Amino acid sequence: MMTPHEPEVFGAISHPTRRRMLDLLADGERPVKVIAANFATSRPAVSQHLRILLDAGLVTEERCGRERRYRLVPERLGPVRDWLSHYERFWDDRYTGLKRLLDEGGERPAG
Repeated sequence: MMTPHEPEVFGAISHPTRRRMLDLLADGERPVKVIAANFATSRPAVSQHLRILLDAGLVTEERCGRERRYRLVPERLGPVRDWLSHYERFWDDRYTGLKRLLDEGGERPAG
């Protein structure tokens, strides 16, 4: 069953700048000026990306005086995790094949 924010979550993580912002926020809460310092884009562009993440429910925003601080909401990435888990079987098959090859001495069959 699709949650109301699920389409926004996938759209929000589709942009590399927003994925990098999530990476920064995974290490803890950050004020917008610290987030912006990591990008060669304008402050309004950074704010626009943060707004998309906020609208998707991937971050929260808290005002501390004149400063806005953002925090990751990791549980909102659940739909992404669930979607990716469907494809884990492909990786598992590859790792099983690699393990078998290594266990057999690393020689590939002729063919």
